Amino acid sequence: MEQVSSTGRPVQITVTDGYDLKGFKGDAPVTFIRAEFNQVVLGDSAKITVSSEGTAKYNFAVSVEFNPEGGITLDDLAHKPVFLTVTEVLPKEKKQKDEKTLVLGQAVVDLLPLLQGESSFETMAPLHPVPGSPLETIRPGIKILQGNLLKVTLEAAYAVPDSFMPVGPLQNYMVGLQVPSAGEKDYPILFKNGTLKVGGEREPVPRPKKWPIANILAPGANNIPDAFIIGGPYEEEEGELNRPEDREFRTQAECIKKRIIWDLESRCYLDPSAVVSFQKRIADCRFWPVEITRVPLISAPKGKVGKLDKTEDESQLSFHGVAYVNMVPLLYPGVKRIRGAFHVYPYLDSKVYEKTKCLFSLFRDTGHHLTQNNKVGGIISPQSKPVIAKNLREDRTIKDTQALSIKSQSSDTPLEVEPSLNHNPEGQQYLEAGTYLVLEIQLDRALVPKRMPEELAKRVKEMIPPRPPLTRRTGGAQKAVSDYHMQIKNISRAILNEYHRMYGKELTKLENEMDKETLEEQKCQLNYELNYSGKYFAFKEQLKHAVVKIVREKYLKTTSFESQEELQTFISELYVFLVDQMHVALNQVMPDDIQGAISTIHTSSEQLRLFAFEAEVNENFEMAAVYYEERLVREPQNLEHWLDYGAFCLLTEDKIKAQECFRKALSLNQHHIHSLLLCGILAVLMENYEQAEIFFEDATCLEPTSVVAWTLLGLYYEIQNNDIRMEMAFHEAFKQLQTRVTKQKSTGTLENLEEGGKVESNLDPSVTTDGSSAIAIKVEAPAGPAPGAEGTLSILDEFLEESSKLQSDSQEQSQDPNSSQKLPNVFLKEIPVKKETSKCQASSAALNPNPYYGVSQAPTTIFMETIRFLMKVNAVQYVHRVLAHELLCPQGGPSCEYYLVLAQTHLLKKDFAKAEEYLQLAAQMDYLNPNVWGVKGHLYFLNGNHAEAKACYERTISFVVDASEMHFVFLRLGLIYLEEKEYEKAKTTYLQACKRSPSCLTWLGLGISCYRLEELTEAEDALSEANTLNNYNAEVWGYLALVCLKAGRQLEAEQAYKYTMKLKLKDEALLAEIHMVQEMVGFGNPSF
Repeated sequence: MEQVSSTGRPVQITVTDGYDLKGFKGDAPVTFIRAEFNQVVLGDSAKITVSSEGTAKYNFAVSVEFNPEGGITLDDLAHKPVFLTVTEVLPKEKKQKDEKTLVLGQAVVDLLPLLQGESSFETMAPLHPVPGSPLETIRPGIKILQGNLLKVTLEAAYAVPDSFMPVGPLQNYMVGLQVPSAGEKDYPILFKNGTLKVGGEREPVPRPKKWPIANILAPGANNIPDAFIIGGPYEEEEGELNRPEDREFRTQAECIKKRIIWDLESRCYLDPSAVVSFQKRIADCRFWPVEITRVPLISAPKGKVGKLDKTEDESQLSFHGVAYVNMVPLLYPGVKRIRGAFHVYPYLDSKVYEKTKCLFSLFRDTGHHLTQNNKVGGIISPQSKPVIAKNLREDRTIKDTQALSIKSQSSDTPLEVEPSLNHNPEGQQYLEAGTYLVLEIQLDRALVPKRMPEELAKRVKEMIPPRPPLTRRTGGAQKAVSDYHMQIKNISRAILNEYHRMYGKELTKLENEMDKETLEEQKCQLNYELNYSGKYFAFKEQLKHAVVKIVREKYLKTTSFESQEELQTFISELYVFLVDQMHVALNQVMPDDIQGAISTIHTSSEQLRLFAFEAEVNENFEMAAVYYEERLVREPQNLEHWLDYGAFCLLTEDKIKAQECFRKALSLNQHHIHSLLLCGILAVLMENYEQAEIFFEDATCLEPTSVVAWTLLGLYYEIQNNDIRMEMAFHEAFKQLQTRVTKQKSTGTLENLEEGGKVESNLDPSVTTDGSSAIAIKVEAPAGPAPGAEGTLSILDEFLEESSKLQSDSQEQSQDPNSSQKLPNVFLKEIPVKKETSKCQASSAALNPNPYYGVSQAPTTIFMETIRFLMKVNAVQYVHRVLAHELLCPQGGPSCEYYLVLAQTHLLKKDFAKAEEYLQLAAQMDYLNPNVWGVKGHLYFLNGNHAEAKACYERTISFVVDASEMHFVFLRLGLIYLEEKEYEKAKTTYLQACKRSPSCLTWLGLGISCYRLEELTEAEDALSEANTLNNYNAEVWGYLALVCLKAGRQLEAEQAYKYTMKLKLKDEALLAEIHMVQEMVGFGNPSF
């Protein structure tokens, strides 16, 4: 290392600006900055007054003397930061000599970049508030990320009344609506100064959108850059006049009739709470009132602004109308824009309240400031508060009920209006003329995100899993005989190999000199060896399948014989034939290649569970029982299999068998809590209360933190009218639930703080992006060699990343994993093939970190958690008792999940009217819940209304978050597509189902779709997959027969048709189609 000079080098630190500052006393505190390094105060800045926007210009510079021989060294620069303390100077009070100061916060600047090659760098250092500082109330910048931008474009009002004349007194044509902009607080958006045109030609498109600002001098400055009104086909609009029969009227109105043109775009920022309020209000009210009126332009004398006549406001409002904009499409997944034409109706308070739940008129009830604004022009921006005239206080004696601010649209209190407000003859002219507004409402981001098509396409490509090629086993009589020959040759070769192993050496010595006695002796010894080793039995089993095929294919014998004589006759005939064919085979030269072993595909326990569930939902209980029993045969020691079978028996109301299953599971593991609880439930249902108490108490002892166990114990005590113990059990359950929720919240908070929001920003470094207080610092070091360093002093290489990472306050609330169980019933049930969670909670809980999913729900209760467990095991008889407690529970009450459970229980009873009623209530509670739409689809499907079912299923799969059970959503949606001959959509839907949870039904649906699309190869592959999973499905064999007929494969077509008839196909239409194709191709049915 070369010798360095002893002279020091200064490192200069400049604090330029401070942002988002706030003091203890007032909004414009006096502050100064103190810089410290290495426990040494470098200096204090001048005392600067913070502006009303929270900014301060410090331009404060200090320096650090770098000297490797003494003082500040490179090591100090590497690991010691500069501390910048922001202090507020409090105003002096009477008789106060010294100034009082309070520390607001402290920023930390890392000087390590100076050692990394740059001579200067700039950074934004977050100002960390001290405890009790007013800076603690400043929320982090996650609001910017979670908020939304609302754009409202008012194009025109067409077909306005004939009484609107371009001559005469000047009129200000105004349109207004109100939106939530800061939580529950509403702000008005007013479009003013519309231009009345007499018509004659259509407005040009595209045409630029204009700024809603008055007094712009340059004509071209009115236009918003890169923002145009482009129009579009009427049919693609979301408004009211988008039907084919409305085209003629719209064409006349937009070409010939009078219209008022605005072409203005207004923008409004919605913070996260406003986004939630916006979604909730749309779900509650559906329609949004957009008012229109005409106000004469007046000029106020100088110095008399605000001194208006008391009745001037009401008298100047004329032609007061309202359009009802259906905002519900904004709650659809992925939708962020609605545009359309909306009829204008006369403004009547009762009608407006009935339609929109809006209590007050934007124009009438804030009309005191409209005239005043007329003199200025432009619109009231969402950020600016309306100026209320002074005479408002005087007006209270005339209108005591008039409000000073716009009330929430979601208010439930009806408005008591004057009788005169129920008549609007001027507004009636809008209705007579057919006036309509054309407007566009657009969000920067969709309220409900939608899965991207690219993601869906990628997943569809990965749908069909690779499988080993299956050996074809179809064939007629000739193929059966050929297989018999092959087996004879294989067995003969194996016997010769065995013989050679035993006597190969003797044959080499004797050559051709072996006598008959030796041969006979070797034959006897060979027979003994084959029988002793079991090979003889193996050869016989190997040959059995080929013989059976000959019996079925050659002699067409598939049923039992009527008499013993007939059987003996057939056996004699068969024996002669087999011996003759054996000689034929032995006389032939045996081929070198041997047929490989047939690959088999074994179904897993999870697949069998899925197949059983499919049969269960389709009410094929016999087939479902077969699958459940097969699981038990495979793994009799698996208690989960016994519990599943017991739950199935509960569904079929076979309590005796269900009790046997649950007790068998308990015998396998006497410490299994669910087995204990289910045994207790069965004991209660069978009125064996003593045993029930034992089971429930044992469960609470083994698992004292189990909320479900304590709740079921409390319900048992309620049945026994033991109120004291009931309260005890419920109290303990509630206590355990609270403990668990508290623990999960603390865990979730730590995880969220660690994860944080890692959002990089490309904004100017002088602007904070996280909403917290910050100061701008510039650090410089002189160029040139530094003492003690080999070369130049290393300093910053570029602007630092934002040092304050975004941390979401809304993520501090974590969900309880046990409360995330899904909501099962005959349609919503757990399938082990895919882990799923409750979307009822997912849609509401997603609101906390991201307010785009919908309206939040109340936290879970002990009763709702118990209901989920009971619905999962099909203990529906127990559910209604628990629902009553949920309804009366202070923490519970009616909720989306509550109504969903009620709907499911009525679906099980086939009470479709009640189920639909409760589903409507569930939708009102959480309109964005995919479970609601999924169960609605099942309801309409079972009720025969496939059109509504299709709409609900399509809505369900369009959500980002899946419903609890998507398997049957895809199955039934695909079936509807097949019925409506939308085969491409059916194919795509079934492909998704095959990827998620493949079964015989999913592959069958895919095979049918491909067959209808004339994709015979793909259809055969899919149908073969279906046949592999279940070769007892007659419909699969039927479509295989059709594919083979179309492909010209006679033997396979006959084989498939034979099994179709043997399994008794019930689909008459499919059977008729098979016969028609057979007649067309001339083969496939052995009967003709």
